[in-house]
Amino acid sequence: MSTALPEARLLEMVFPDHTNHLGTLFGGQALAWMDKAAFIVASRHARRTVVTARSEEVNFRVPVRKGQLVELVAQVVKVGHSSMHVQVEMTAEDPLTGDRRVCTTGRFVMVALDSNGTPTDVPSLPGGDIV
Repeated sequence: MSTALPEARLLEMVFPDHTNHLGTLFGGQALAWMDKAAFIVASRHARRTVVTARSEEVNFRVPVRKGQLVELVAQVVKVGHSSMHVQVEMTAEDPLTGDRRVCTTGRFVMVALDSNGTPTDVPSLPGGDIV
């Protein structure tokens, strides 16, 4: 039986319409992709409808350039009664050289809802929370 934390991985290509006038990824686009990854892993863990309650501690470390790939890894690291804390790490990769750098990190709080839109219980993590 696996005790691995619930995880989701996404890959995105940074195209010109994702960038600002400097040719780097818009911060809002980075947040949208991170929220998407958090949504996917939380939905898979809870097997419920989930919504974003909060984003916190988002750190933009290095710029992501047009033409780079980004890999997003989202993990559920803590579970409450209806909430899930999801850590998301975004890594930029130069597709020609393979150079990879963690560019953005953040934590999102997702809440599971029942069919009436009311917060509802979610399963605990295998092996307990990682904080």
